[in-house]
Amino acid sequence: MTCHKSSAGQISTALWDNEVTTQAGKKVTLLQATVERRCKDGQWKSSNGFNRNEIPLITSCLQKSFEHIIGSRQGEEAEGGSRQRG
Repeated sequence: MTCHKSSAGQISTALWDNEVTTQAGKKVTLLQATVERRCKDGQWKSSNGFNRNEIPLITSCLQKSFEHIIGSRQGEEAEGGSRQRG
């Protein structure tokens, strides 16, 4: 399930909840990030290949995603939440 998206131009990032079980048997939710470029070649397509001019856009989107993770973690710690993000 997507929990956060950000975009800059044709570049977008998404954070996904990823539930895993630790070796101790405890279930925790971690975040997984994906990056893609949307382009139209007759039909809309996604790509995970980028040119040099798109790298700053990727950096910007990932920074926004990281800030969301940190903000979520601080909010959960203040509320005493048990979800683990990382």
